[in-house]
Amino acid sequence: MNPQDKKDFEELLANCADEPIRFPGAIQPHGLLLTLSEPALEIIQISANVETLLGRAPEALIGQPLVDFLGEVHTAQVREALQQAAFFDAPRLYLHLNGTAFEGLLHRHQGVLILELEIHVKNFQPRNVAGSQTNLGRMLQRLQAATTLQALYDISVKEIQAITGYDRVLIYRFEEEGHGQVIAEASDPSMEVFNGLFFPASDIPEQARELYRTNWLRIIPNADYQPVPLVPKLRPDTQTPLDLSFATLRSVSPIHCQYMKNMGVLSSMSISLLKGDKLWGLISCGNRQPLHVPHELRTACQTIGQVLSLQISAMEALEVSRQREEKVEALALLNQAMIDSPQNVFDGLANQPQVLMALADAGGVAIIEDKQLHRYGNCPEPEDIRALHKWLQESAEPVFASHHLASVYPPAAQYPHVASGVLAMSLPKPVDNGVLWFRAEVKENINWSGDPRKPLDLENSDSGMRLRPRSSFEIWKVEMAGISAKWSHGDLFAANDLRRSALENDLARQVRREQEAVRARDELVAVVSHDLRNPMTVISMLCGMMQKAFSSDGPHTSRRISTAIDTMQQAAGRMNTLLEDLLDTSKIDAGRYSITPQKLDVSQMFEEAQALLAPLALDKDISISFAADPDLRIHADPERLFQVLSNLVGNAIKFTPRLGSVGVHAKSVGNEIVFIVRDSGEGIPKEHLPHVFDRYWTVKEGNPTGTGLGLYISQGIVEAHGGQIFADSEPGQGSEFRFTVPRLD
Repeated sequence: MNPQDKKDFEELLANCADEPIRFPGAIQPHGLLLTLSEPALEIIQISANVETLLGRAPEALIGQPLVDFLGEVHTAQVREALQQAAFFDAPRLYLHLNGTAFEGLLHRHQGVLILELEIHVKNFQPRNVAGSQTNLGRMLQRLQAATTLQALYDISVKEIQAITGYDRVLIYRFEEEGHGQVIAEASDPSMEVFNGLFFPASDIPEQARELYRTNWLRIIPNADYQPVPLVPKLRPDTQTPLDLSFATLRSVSPIHCQYMKNMGVLSSMSISLLKGDKLWGLISCGNRQPLHVPHELRTACQTIGQVLSLQISAMEALEVSRQREEKVEALALLNQAMIDSPQNVFDGLANQPQVLMALADAGGVAIIEDKQLHRYGNCPEPEDIRALHKWLQESAEPVFASHHLASVYPPAAQYPHVASGVLAMSLPKPVDNGVLWFRAEVKENINWSGDPRKPLDLENSDSGMRLRPRSSFEIWKVEMAGISAKWSHGDLFAANDLRRSALENDLARQVRREQEAVRARDELVAVVSHDLRNPMTVISMLCGMMQKAFSSDGPHTSRRISTAIDTMQQAAGRMNTLLEDLLDTSKIDAGRYSITPQKLDVSQMFEEAQALLAPLALDKDISISFAADPDLRIHADPERLFQVLSNLVGNAIKFTPRLGSVGVHAKSVGNEIVFIVRDSGEGIPKEHLPHVFDRYWTVKEGNPTGTGLGLYISQGIVEAHGGQIFADSEPGQGSEFRFTVPRLD
């Protein structure tokens, strides 16, 4: 079957994913496994080989106390270990049963205690490749002294081979694409050399990788073993297979055992290499003959793997830091170019094309700003760049990178000679924009262990079709085309940092433009207000003089002229009011609205307000009342606060029908004084209520002279005092406006 047969391939992958490698229902035969209840320590399950190793029938042991199986002394050892916060803090469990030495390993998983009794390896004598006694301390010193990653890898494989005696020890690194490469190897001269070879991702399925990630070490002493079943097969409490994910003795997939044999090894040990919580690679050991490395030595190898993991993380971090430092100077030049550009950031970048290309070691770069497209170096055609940029915008990634562009964007297959790889960034602007770096393809021959393009080999199993393990590991050369050099961590950092700088500079430009616009508007309003206020004052004064002058004429003429003059005075008054509102609005918008607070007595202010506003209510036969709690004192600007009060009361009177009522009240609430203006008017529709304090919002019906600025300015005045203003209303039930100012004690 070929992977291109999608339906069959997906079914195959599902079968592989469902292979019960965590729940094999069996163990390897180099030890015993028991599950125990707590705290009674009664045997729940036990491996069937207890009969061959110790002469005890497994069925007869189910439900029996552990002490009947191990004896008092060894059971006491187990109970002592259970008292520790972590099992690795407990003393080593050495047991002698029926003349056989065992080493005990304990762990809990999914509500059950698992005890493994691994047969103890006596007098282990590995071949010492180094030629001298190897100790863990010296090994760690050598690892820490390594100055390069490759030296670190080489030391690790040699040391592990020396203390274990495996015929082959190699380091296998996983690539982002899923496959892996052997990057270091120490092997017996008779072994096939795998160093430098790539292995397909299917050699280590995803669920196997997850087990490697959660378990530092796995050992298979003899791939030719017969799995030992558990008795009973299922957990009695759940009627499900026992999860052996963390069991050293866990039986492994028969596919993997066959894979080992096909590679020419019967024994293996794998040590995980982690970078954070991500599986970075493996230290893989193999031996042509069965080999059972003792637990103590395996622990030493695991320590090497952990130290190596830390060293890899540290040295890769240093390498990333070095790559970033290499970009700092170029980034500074480009940032300055963006600052100096009078128009926009992209024009600044366009003035430094060589620096921009060198920043990401690119063969070409394209800069897009709305309708403009600048190309430098080796780039695709303009229409191809526009199409690629449109596709990148749809992905919505601020920074995008690919060294095999055609694999994710098929049209790129038409121009691999200029853009097999692309690095791109863009800004969140309404117009098309971005920078795209291009790299041409780098054709190279990759050595694979076997043909990676060979159709998948299948075999029947109890669960259906499954992958047959590879039988050929011969070197297979494949020419890689349409792939560029990979973008480094430094390249990605540079693109992200350039984007950050461009964004900051672009936002700074927008802020400056907004500030300039506000300043120009303020200046215009000030000029208009100044230039119009004087003529309006003059007009108003002349209207008064004209009224007196024409009062001596006949009654008919005098009435007409007087009406006209009244109209002119009203218009001039409205214009003055509008000018004042515009000035206040401009100051609020610019954040420059200022007040001059002083000590005020609320009752006195209410008296003044009633004297001025009561006549307006009287004209509409509206009842108006002012009431304040005694001894209320505030810290406020009297003129501005009166402006708020008169605005709210004036609106209440305006929108309250005849014979209605308006009530004004002030009371103390905590550290604030709350002013309340309540009317019996028509109310405000629910959909309009959230907008009443918006600039230029107004009720048009019955309010022909409203500017929509009164409530907006009132809100600005209240907030300048450190208070808040609110509105509540129900259509047909009237409205209530509340605002707060600080209390003065």
